[in-house]
Amino acid sequence: MRIANLLKIAFKALNNNKLRCFLTMLGIIIGVASVITMLAIGQGSKDSISAQISEMGSNMIMIHPGSMQRGGVRQSADDMQTLTVADYESLRQIAGVAAVSPSVNSGGQFVNGNNNYPSTVYGITPEYLDIRKFSVREGAMFTDHDIKSAAKVCVLGKTVADNLFPDGTDPVGRVIRFGKIPMTVVGLLESKGTNSMGQDQDDVVLAPYTTVMKRILAIDYVQGIFASAVDESQTDDVIGAITETLRSRHRLRDDADNDFEIRSQQELSEMMNSTSDMMTVLLACIAGISLLVGGIGIMNIMYVSVTERTREIGLRMSIGARGVDILSQFLIEAVIISVSGGVIGVIVGVVATWVVNYVAHWPVNIQLYAVALSFAVCTVTGVFFGWYPARKAAGLDPIEAIRYE
Repeated sequence: MRIANLLKIAFKALNNNKLRCFLTMLGIIIGVASVITMLAIGQGSKDSISAQISEMGSNMIMIHPGSMQRGGVRQSADDMQTLTVADYESLRQIAGVAAVSPSVNSGGQFVNGNNNYPSTVYGITPEYLDIRKFSVREGAMFTDHDIKSAAKVCVLGKTVADNLFPDGTDPVGRVIRFGKIPMTVVGLLESKGTNSMGQDQDDVVLAPYTTVMKRILAIDYVQGIFASAVDESQTDDVIGAITETLRSRHRLRDDADNDFEIRSQQELSEMMNSTSDMMTVLLACIAGISLLVGGIGIMNIMYVSVTERTREIGLRMSIGARGVDILSQFLIEAVIISVSGGVIGVIVGVVATWVVNYVAHWPVNIQLYAVALSFAVCTVTGVFFGWYPARKAAGLDPIEAIRYE
């Protein structure tokens, strides 16, 4: 029997049971739409995280004091004072290091006239802008001369500026206070918004590290060092060189633990992407259960169809239809149901993804492989769950089938 005739018979059989056919498709539609939507949300989240990390500096390296054993007691990293300005200066000589900056910080109240705002002042060098991908929108960054003289100058993030100057006054050139210390605003940072962890990157004040160390904290050590590799691919090599340099400077024995900790954005990116991938797979598996349920629905309906059309099958076989023709007919019906459900499911999935993005403002990214995979799964589902009922129909005895009531 020709394929065209088989298709014609299959479409006619499905057309005679429109509602049942649609209800059978529903499981496939929901499954495909769920898979596409969940994968789009998962990929969108992953892309958003990667973009946020890239904005923070994808090749950034963070060095902080580490916990250490002293007198049999494990010291907290917060109590350690193992990093110095000399350490920072030594790291500038390492090949592969593009930029490096010490870091000290102090939280407190910033005041401008009757306006005040709690924030944190970070003591750094101008290279910190390159490491963290910051840029100055108005005014200028403080200079090396300001660092040497521990000048009382600062650069404001947008959040701090908006709260201290709510009337829209240009903050550049104005004097604000941090506690009792007056500081002249020399620049305003470009807004960066919140990062992937929900932290406001504009809630920051930058000042020369010498100013924060001497005038605010009164310390002679640094709380951390930020660096960046020339290229992201060199990050591991640079971390190894930094580790070797600091261990040598701190005169640590070969069997001694590091008295510092090194973290890179690469580690953070891999960890967050791994978590995101796991969640995406989990969501896709949950959505895939709907496809399984839809497939079982197809098999159930095809069994019902075979039972209802037993006499018809017997008549067709008695006038010359072969078993393979009957098998093909029911397989085609199952595939038509599953593929049609898949097409509708893709449309519903795309619309649902757009609704999620528009209403919930979640980042989404529809993947072509998700659509292709859905079609492949639909076809396999139709063949797999339709084959057994079709085989049962093809194996009927024509005489017994005609006598069936």
